[in-house]
Order: sequence, then structure tokens, then C-alpha cells
Amino acid sequence: MEIKVLGPLMAESGGTSVVPSAGKPRQILALLSVYANQVMPVPTLMEEIWGSDMPRSALTTLQTYILQLRRLIAGALGPDSPYTAREVLATRHGGYLLEVTPGAVDVHEYDRLVATGRGAAERGDDESAAALYREALGMWRGPALVDVRLGPLLEIELVRLEESRLGVLEQRIDSDLRLGRHMQLLAELTSLTARHPLHEGLHAQCMVALYRSGRQWQALDVFQNLRRGLADELGLDPSARLRQLHRAVLAGDPALDSHLAGRRPVLDLFAA
Repeated sequence: MEIKVLGPLMAESGGTSVVPSAGKPRQILALLSVYANQVMPVPTLMEEIWGSDMPRSALTTLQTYILQLRRLIAGALGPDSPYTAREVLATRHGGYLLEVTPGAVDVHEYDRLVATGRGAAERGDDESAAALYREALGMWRGPALVDVRLGPLLEIELVRLEESRLGVLEQRIDSDLRLGRHMQLLAELTSLTARHPLHEGLHAQCMVALYRSGRQWQALDVFQNLRRGLADELGLDPSARLRQLHRAVLAGDPALDSHLAGRRPVLDLFAA
């Protein structure tokens, strides 16, 4: 079975969808998919669906939802499958487990690619790191779990994934900058700073890419735009690291050159 949660929920076997149309069974499938190959305790599943407002019939209703999911899985597996629906969505002591093959869930594959990319970056292999980060980010088809009602566990997972996505994007851009791809990054970074007007890391990367492309004045404009946004929205000044980067751009500091930047992220180049 192949499962995708980095976008609208998709789960299919042999080209046949097993995603239920009803909201609560869909929510259960999403949670079991995110934590595939792990036992999800019954109380956790019930809390995800009903929160603190749990009906007296919660356990019976949950069992009905599991039965509905198994029927969908059985229909997708077909009569010639070596596995039964009860083996794929298995009952374990105190809970349920969705058993899938490694790599079958896109969020697990995304996490694997990100970890491998970070390992490559730590070894100084920016070419491989950038490629792995790009492949991981390419798995996203829109906002994660966009068509699933979120309870407490799925909400936590969604926050983790969205924060990870932005962090991986920054790391990929850092790798590309170390590879001297500053001119190729300009359009992307201009768009990203417009979409994230208070994000210091992306603004720092944009400043460095512009500086290395011979556009010092535009790099200084990026800093001023961020400073105004932070003051207007939050009543804050840019961080000390970003102010140091601004001074380096003003002074034409040689450390801004790509071949001298070393292994550090852009925003850390001038950290104390």
C-alpha cells in the first residue's frame, strides 16, 4: 500500500483508493499512516477523534471505523493478495497497527531523505546534500493533511512537518550558495522573502545571493525591508547576527565571497 500525507491524503493499493469519504475514519487512517508500523493505543486514537468530549459509545464507534477501513483495504487488495486486511490493519494488544513496507509512506521517505541530506552536508558534500534536500521537498504536493480534520496528535505532526519543510528549504539554499549558485537562487529567494516577510534566515540568504551577484544596494534594501517589517509587526529590531551581516555587506567584507564562506549557514557567518 502506498500512502501520501504531504498534501491531500492518499492511500491506495493496486491503484484502488482506500481513503474513506467520512471525516472520522479518514482521520484515523491519517493518524495510523503517519505512525505506520507503530502500535497506536486505543485511548490515543479516541482522543485524536473526540478530544475531551468523548461519547460513551467511543470504543464501539472506533471499532466500527476500523471495520470500515478494513473493508476498503480488503477491496483494494483483491482476492489474490497474499495478505488480508486484518494483517495490513492489525489488532495489537491495546491498539491498532497499520503495517506497510519501508518507503510506502511519503512522510517517512521525506524524513529519510532529509536525514541523509544532513549527513552529506556534514561531510562537506554539498552537491549530494542539495540534491537530497531538493528530492525531499519535491515530495510535497501542497499543505500536509490539507483535507483531514486534525486532533491533538495530527496537529503536532502538522506543525513539525511545516517547520521541517521551511528548515530543509533553508538548508538546501545554504548548500546551493556554497556551490556558487547565487545567481540561480535570486528569483526563488525574492519570492520566498515576499512570502515570509519576517523570516531572518531567508532574508540573510537573499542578501548574500544579491551581494555575490554584484547587487550590493539591493542586498541593503532587503535588510531595510525586513527591519521595517519587524518594527511594524512585532516592535522588534533584526537580530545581532543579521545586523552584523548588514555591516559586512556595507563594508564589502571578503568573508561574504562564496569561496571563503566555509561550512556555516549564512546567518551564522558573522555570529560571535
